[in-house]
Amino acid sequence: MGTERNRIACLFDVVDDGTAKMSESGDGATNNNHVINRWTGRPFSQRYFEILEKRKSLPVWHQKHQFLQTLAHNQILILVGETGSGKTTQIPQFVLNAVDLETPDKCRKMMIACTQPRRVAAMSVSRRVAEEMDVMIGEEVGYSIRFEDCSSSRTVLKYLTDGMLLREAMTDPLLEQYKVIILDEAHERTLATDVLFGLIKEVLKNRDDLKLVVMSATLEAEKFQGYFSGAPLMKVPGRLHPVEIFYTQEPERDYLEAAIRTVMQIHMGEPSGDILVFLTGEEEIEDACRKISKEISNLGDQVGPVKVVSLYSTLPPAMQQKIFEPPPPPLKEGGPPGRKIIVSTNIAETSLTIDGIVYVIDPGFSKQKVYNPRVRVESLLVSPISKASAHQRSGRAGRTQPGKCFRLYTEKSFNNDLQPQTYPEILRSNLANSVLTLKKLGIDDLVHFDFMDPPAPETLMRALEVLNYLGALDDDGTLTKLGEIMSEFPLDPQMSKMLIVSPEFNCSNEILSMCAMLSANALVSPLCIC
Repeated sequence: MGTERNRIACLFDVVDDGTAKMSESGDGATNNNHVINRWTGRPFSQRYFEILEKRKSLPVWHQKHQFLQTLAHNQILILVGETGSGKTTQIPQFVLNAVDLETPDKCRKMMIACTQPRRVAAMSVSRRVAEEMDVMIGEEVGYSIRFEDCSSSRTVLKYLTDGMLLREAMTDPLLEQYKVIILDEAHERTLATDVLFGLIKEVLKNRDDLKLVVMSATLEAEKFQGYFSGAPLMKVPGRLHPVEIFYTQEPERDYLEAAIRTVMQIHMGEPSGDILVFLTGEEEIEDACRKISKEISNLGDQVGPVKVVSLYSTLPPAMQQKIFEPPPPPLKEGGPPGRKIIVSTNIAETSLTIDGIVYVIDPGFSKQKVYNPRVRVESLLVSPISKASAHQRSGRAGRTQPGKCFRLYTEKSFNNDLQPQTYPEILRSNLANSVLTLKKLGIDDLVHFDFMDPPAPETLMRALEVLNYLGALDDDGTLTKLGEIMSEFPLDPQMSKMLIVSPEFNCSNEILSMCAMLSANALVSPLCIC
């Protein structure tokens, strides 16, 4: 095993003896001393060894050597790992322990980047990985999200949102601080992820030392392989128990009421196990949480206690962490067990894994961004999910034991009405901000930019017109000085222009308040509600 490890390490041109002599655990302990953490220089804690045993049971662990060998021989690798395979937490650690992060001049260490489409995932996963590596969050393992950078000069593994990596590319076009970039949850096809695909493809041509790993739970494998020039594909099976799927006999008139009714039926008639309910947005989720709590409290002590927890992107991080808390104990000894009920947007589809979920309620809808270039209006519409999303949702029920998924739509609807994959965000979004970002990155020929799914020419033309009208681009389509300043703001171009020119009219405070309100998804934070 030691010979195999050395051979893999050499493929990555590892020069550090401590790295090349890793133990079988692949965790950064050296052969000379199994209890010393190479990152901190201190002995491993007892908690570390407890977690290590769980890590070794993950499906992805058994394909570690195959993964490292494939990555060593290829600049790009596509990895499809089903729900529960452990890819998000383990693959970055495998890479970290196999590559040499020293720069040629030995002045600094490079980093491993792992992108997530959602802030809550970047934060929670980085905390988990820091715990697995037995290091402090913000030190060797960190995260970077909008308005918060929890990393330091010691950071070697950084989880960040795809939007943050895109912004980093503005100041570092070749992403020279990274040795390996891992694009996780690629199937979500967010606007930032699609732009990163094209951008990193260009960077790889100029940097032979950079490697790219594209990871996803469900992928159109042939499409991705074609886009990435026939890159090798690895599949990792999930660790799923059987999930029984139920459909409704007739279409539901009100999916919110049907979801609440199903929660009550499960709580009163099914064995113990937590419930995950998928709804579309904050208002709907908070309304459902209130109604569920009220109905269960009306039943008194004839049913077990519940903890009803909401989850959506604008929820403060401290409140998002409540989803990982244990269910409440029985009200009295020998009484009905407690149950945790999580009501979430599609954040919980793939980005987060919550242990203990046995029942999933899927109404079949999510909110999706839709842009009409003719009237220049972007809106969030409640739309049917794809079959791939429905599959992901049902998979959440089989993490720890056999589970049940209640789909609040008919089987005929599932087979005939749902699209196979989610429509890429780039084909249904306002591209003004993305065009401004690409111009800042020095990409002028947008028509021939290597998009995986090129947006409609009309949408691109509208974006260019808006930017020219705002003065961000001149008549030749070149970025102006004003456009460079505008690109630094994480705002729509109209709002960044307002902010920049507001001092001329002595109204900066007022415009700042307006921009803050217009760019926020919710004007009142749940923390402000007494």
